[in-house]
Amino acid sequence: MPLDPCLSNKFRCWSFYVFACYRGTGGRAQSVAEDWSEVHLDLPLSWRTRNYVGTIFGGSMYSAVDPIYMVMLIRRLGKDYVVWDKAASIQFKKPGRETLHAHFVVTDGELAAIRTALETQRSIDRTYWIELKDSSGTVCATVEKLIYIRKR
Repeated sequence: MPLDPCLSNKFRCWSFYVFACYRGTGGRAQSVAEDWSEVHLDLPLSWRTRNYVGTIFGGSMYSAVDPIYMVMLIRRLGKDYVVWDKAASIQFKKPGRETLHAHFVVTDGELAAIRTALETQRSIDRTYWIELKDSSGTVCATVEKLIYIRKR
C-alpha cells in the first residue's frame, strides 16, 4: 500500500531533525518535494532563536539554511557524485522580528548543467542564493552558498 503523500512529506521534513546539529538551529522544514527539487523552510522567532535585542539571532538564520542545498544536491544527483559546502556568506538586511521563510529550488535544468559541466571538468563550484523573508515578503537576510561538486 503506498504511503500517504502528506505522511511521506512529513518523513522527508523530519529527516533534517535526525541530526542534533540541525535540530538546534530552530529551522523547521515545512515541505520537501518528493524528488527533493524544492524545500520550504520556516525559522520562527522563539526563545531558541531570539538574540539579546529580541530579534532572530543571525547564527540561527545562517544555520537553518546552511545544509539545505547540499542535501538537495546529494539527493538529486545520487551516489555517483560528491557534494560539499565550500563557502558561504550572509548579508543582514533587516532584523527578523517574526517567523522568516526560505524557499530552495534545484531544477532539472540545473542538474543537467551540472552533469554536462562535469563531462569536461574534474569538479565544479556552483553558487546558490537564499533569501530569508518575513510574512510581508521583506528580505531580512540573504545567504550565498558555494557548493563543490565532482563525480566519484
